[in-house]
Amino acid sequence: MKLVLRHTRALSVRQLLALWRQPWFVAITLVQPMIWLLLFGALFKKVVEIPGFKGGSYIDFLTPGIVVMSALFSAGWHGMGWINAIDRGIVDRFLVSPVSRVALVASGIAQQVVIVLIQSLIIIGVAAALGAHLTVAGVVLMLVTASLLGAAVCALSDGLALVARQEETLIGVVQFVVLPATFLSSGLMASNLLPGWIHGISRFNPVDWAVTAARDGSWSSTAGLRVGLLAALVLGCVLVARRAVGVYQRSV
Repeated sequence: MKLVLRHTRALSVRQLLALWRQPWFVAITLVQPMIWLLLFGALFKKVVEIPGFKGGSYIDFLTPGIVVMSALFSAGWHGMGWINAIDRGIVDRFLVSPVSRVALVASGIAQQVVIVLIQSLIIIGVAAALGAHLTVAGVVLMLVTASLLGAAVCALSDGLALVARQEETLIGVVQFVVLPATFLSSGLMASNLLPGWIHGISRFNPVDWAVTAARDGSWSSTAGLRVGLLAALVLGCVLVARRAVGVYQRSV
């Protein structure tokens, strides 16, 4: 275990140094969430007047959804780094070394969590400037849920990259999954106003777990349950990614 932690720390530092040299990646992944926050926040601000809508201003309601969706979108593309590393022979060199396979997966997740935290703090800051009313507990919940969802999606993206090894496949899967997962949740609309079939699906949607917990604003039992579900999802996705490393290693 100590060896795994030591390898994870060393590889995480390597990943973060790469991020430090290319900070524009964080800026690029923030473009779409910012558009949604600014335009949707203004376009649908009257939604709160719909009978049955629960919440204060729409910007208050929208902010947790945008934070979670930002984590989902950026984490979905993390596997591109693995494909690039495969094409350059970097992964093969790691696999002939004694480095822990778990550390290979965990270091990428650590980098993604840092990216998610940076993105989330920027979005929260912009939302506060737009008049969103945020509490410390609410901000912490947003950061925790976004990080957990980002970690889970990052692991799945990495696993798919190791198995498919084609950018086109990863792009197709990410596009196919990310937008439906977003709109089949309460990220943009109150759950009690969703069509019945969408509301039913959202109960099993990790994006909705994260949004609902982040929107709770306090560490209630409901929020705790959803955070626990997200943590279990992260563990399962890490195991999938670790198995994908083994599948790739046996194929080369």
